[in-house]
Amino acid sequence: MSQPVRTASAPVPDLARPAGPEPRPAATLAVTSAATAVALMAYTAPMVTLGDTAASLHTGLSAQAWLLNGTPLGLAALLLVAGSLADDYGRRRAFLLGVLALGVTTALGALAPNTLLFTLARVAQGAASAAILAASLGLLVHAYPTLTGRIRATGVWGAFVSGGIALGPVVSGYVAQLADWRWAYGTLAAAALLVAAVAPRALTESRSPRGGRPDLPGALTLGLALAALLAALTLGRDGWLRVPVAALLAAAVVLLAAFVVVERRGAAPMLDLSLLRRPLFLASTTGAFFTGLSVIALFSYVPTLVQRTMGVSPMGTAGLFVVWSGAGFATALQVRRLAGRVSPRHQLVIGFALHALAVLTLLGAAGSGHWARLLPGLLVSGIGSGLLNAALPMLAVESVPAGRAAMGSGAGNTARYIGSAAGVALMIAVSTATGTSAHALAEGMNTSLIVSAALSVTALTLLLTLHSPNHPPTT
Repeated sequence: MSQPVRTASAPVPDLARPAGPEPRPAATLAVTSAATAVALMAYTAPMVTLGDTAASLHTGLSAQAWLLNGTPLGLAALLLVAGSLADDYGRRRAFLLGVLALGVTTALGALAPNTLLFTLARVAQGAASAAILAASLGLLVHAYPTLTGRIRATGVWGAFVSGGIALGPVVSGYVAQLADWRWAYGTLAAAALLVAAVAPRALTESRSPRGGRPDLPGALTLGLALAALLAALTLGRDGWLRVPVAALLAAAVVLLAAFVVVERRGAAPMLDLSLLRRPLFLASTTGAFFTGLSVIALFSYVPTLVQRTMGVSPMGTAGLFVVWSGAGFATALQVRRLAGRVSPRHQLVIGFALHALAVLTLLGAAGSGHWARLLPGLLVSGIGSGLLNAALPMLAVESVPAGRAAMGSGAGNTARYIGSAAGVALMIAVSTATGTSAHALAEGMNTSLIVSAALSVTALTLLLTLHSPNHPPTT
């Protein structure tokens, strides 16, 4: 039997709209976008303060990957379970708890006296951000019942992803320059708590109960698998053939296999594995994974390389990368104009192509000593990133059954931050493989750029092989 085609004006069903106040679309979009921006600001804060933070906490070079990877590890480990819990027990409830927890954990990071406690605070920030990101799209799906409304809302939400990435380094760099890197995290904590204070009045509850208990075995096996994988990638820069690295990689494989078994047998799995047979879902997760692995990972560490090889100050570096993330913000806001002409899958293809082209233009920039050499590549890559950030949330919610939007968001963002966590460790390993002198790091940056371009080409090739139907799936 053929499935009905959704039209732009027809409501897209939310299987369980509880009786109660009607959602306030504009307020919902404003609050979820603001919280998402703060979460991404906390995520990207170390981009320009990594050197000062590492020096203050006496963090070795190998361990610096943990300072960057704590938040994506928490995000990747808990996004799926956060999405499932939000759908089952209340998206508003999950969102509010996430925003409050983000404020508290970011404040704890500001007070951390050593590398271990700071990393644990970053992991907790990731867990809080997982609830925010997963519940946000579920709340937007509930507030915008038509496809046209959702295209606009997810485009704005995606733009605020880019906006948060843009503002994080600027705010943290500026505050760190005035006072100390710890005050940067204190400022972000205050911003999160402010959003937590105004959010309850703006949001209405929605859920899609399935019954069953939370999938704790799935969350445990996935979280441990990601921790083992990240530890292996971090330790691998000191030698890939060592026994601890091999053991951690083997543990990651075994735990991922256990996760698949748990999800197949569970009564209420946090990831419905049958979705992997849907081309649209595969496009969503593939695009998200390679966005993290190629794009986010590169621009999480390149600012540090720019400072070390070109002598640019933290604030100057932040200003440079506003060109990248600002272009992404502006592009994502305009992507709704492509609706009906360019599918989200093809937006991803174009986005990856632009990123690959852009990073190749950056080759040799670190050794040139001229920061202006970075500007064209940052601008073009930013446009590509804007296409990615606008298309991914739309694909995430449209590739899963109606009523499971938060789970779809969780799956897509899990793939994104798995890629990011693995990619950051990879970029650090590649860029420091030949040494840590300015000359060696300049060569290492070139290698990182080539790796990022190759990953983007791989992503767009895979996406072109996924032939999705002309209309989203409905169930």
